Amino acid sequence: MVDVYKILEKVKKTGKIEKGTNEVTKAIERGTAKLVVYASDVEPKEIIQHLPLLCKEKKIPCLEVDNKKKLGLAVGLPVSSSSVAVIDAGEAESEINSIK
Repeated sequence: MVDVYKILEKVKKTGKIEKGTNEVTKAIERGTAKLVVYASDVEPKEIIQHLPLLCKEKKIPCLEVDNKKKLGLAVGLPVSSSSVAVIDAGEAESEINSIK
């Protein structure tokens, strides 16, 4: 099992991440997202339910994690994050490529 949180922490230090569903959606539509991660505990679900579909359309790997608080912490936010997109993988490139 891939530890998505560890990969995101590595990207935070060496790459570039977009945070928040609006930014993530834009990154997917522009084709700049290398990986999209969203939290399963987001309420209401409508906020993030379009992300897996958009990712599938654009052939971008998309993963679900269990907790928005942990997702926020992994990318260096003091608050929860419903979704994040990896724009530049930095040193986590090989891990992200192994997900595809």
